[in-house]
Amino acid sequence: MPGTAGLCMQNEYYVMSIRIKLFLTFLLTTLLVVLGMHVFTRWSLEKGFTEFVEQRQQERLDKILDVLAEHYAHNQGWQNLTGNKHNWIALLWHADPHRHHPPVWVIEQAQREPEQSWPPAGMPPENSRKRWTPFGLRVMLLDADRAILFGRETLLSQADLYPIRHDRQTVGFLGLLPGKPVVQASDIYFMERQTNLFFWVALVMVLLSALIAWFLAYHLGRPLKCITAATRKLAAGDYAARLPVESSDEMGQLARNFNDMAAALAQAEQSRRRWVADISHELRTPLAVLRGELEAIMDGIRPLTAEAIKSLSGDVMRLNRLTEDLYQLSLSDQGALSYRKTLLDPVPILQEDLAAFMHDFTNKQISVKWINHLTRPLSINADPDRLSQLFRNLLTNSLNHTDPGGRVEITIQRLADRLVIELADSSPGVSGQDIQHLFDRFYRVDPSRNRHLGGAGLGLAICSNIVRAHAGELQATPSRLGGLSISVSLPVVP
Repeated sequence: MPGTAGLCMQNEYYVMSIRIKLFLTFLLTTLLVVLGMHVFTRWSLEKGFTEFVEQRQQERLDKILDVLAEHYAHNQGWQNLTGNKHNWIALLWHADPHRHHPPVWVIEQAQREPEQSWPPAGMPPENSRKRWTPFGLRVMLLDADRAILFGRETLLSQADLYPIRHDRQTVGFLGLLPGKPVVQASDIYFMERQTNLFFWVALVMVLLSALIAWFLAYHLGRPLKCITAATRKLAAGDYAARLPVESSDEMGQLARNFNDMAAALAQAEQSRRRWVADISHELRTPLAVLRGELEAIMDGIRPLTAEAIKSLSGDVMRLNRLTEDLYQLSLSDQGALSYRKTLLDPVPILQEDLAAFMHDFTNKQISVKWINHLTRPLSINADPDRLSQLFRNLLTNSLNHTDPGGRVEITIQRLADRLVIELADSSPGVSGQDIQHLFDRFYRVDPSRNRHLGGAGLGLAICSNIVRAHAGELQATPSRLGGLSISVSLPVVP
């Protein structure tokens, strides 16, 4: 489309700011989503991992209880474990299938308090020791009377006791001091691997989202750039500005609406120029006639007689009617006509206006037929003065544009919730092309209309505005009598 490329190249700074805003919005949204996923995934992973470790510890504890019960049954007591650290540690290690050999530092520190136990060199790193308390330092063995067989008596009050049963009897207790379960190196490696994997996945997602966000920002920013440039040209008075319609989505609909608006503004500007030209033409004609007659009288070409004065008065009256019509039309276009609406029956008003025109119809030998299909009076919400102005303009139109000896029919009927008043006259008729423009300002159907009879072509335009102000409809169609039929439809008050 001409001018489209030029439109889209303007106002780059403003549109780029829109793109950046869209890009940052999309990117920030993605970052928030990724961050939320990271927090949730991290929490879920740690929670699930902790539950897994605790479950494994419980399984280990159950295994130790079973091994201790078997040891008690096999040795008929705890004498083999009393004071024997090596047998105690070996038994614990036997109950733990995940370890291959008992660490020496656990044996050496078995009788120390957990918070004072430090393994020698070669053992797990310091940060791991601070976080996880070795399992061997957290267990103690008690007999059926809760006398300590292995462990520190000072820590007994802090321990959770689990009964050791044999033949449905409690033969001892296994004490477990509070502390986090020990985590194996493979478990820590798994956690770190999952964290690193999620970091790289999140990084790839952010980069991919940034590319998509930039593409979307560019895709959405380009039509905004065109719209901004076209709007500037339209505001500057260039009504030929148009936007390319490249899609059927909201942006495409916006472009179509903009083009429709530009076309409507162009048509309105054309109508305004035609309006000014028509006004100038309509005012120039009677003024030229009046000036010519006055110059003829002043030059002595035409004597100043009563007939000359009457002719001058007629020109002045036509000029006065024209200015009054222009004033009334401008008021109706602006919605500034005063309306004092009240509930009334329009039929008596139409009858009074028709009676005022009957003399003129009779002089022109035009027969008027009154057809009223109403069985009872109806009420509408209307201004009686404006309604009378409407009827008089329509009657004037029929009087001026019906051949002598013709007919005029006025039909009144109710259709649903509307009151319809139709004025139909005989020839001359009006073509379909002319009917479409009857309510336009200054429009005349030649050769049947002339300024001396039909005025300036503003009467029907004023009628259209009056009917619209009463929430009604005004239509013109070819008449069955051979001329023109104009129908007025007004809403009836229930």
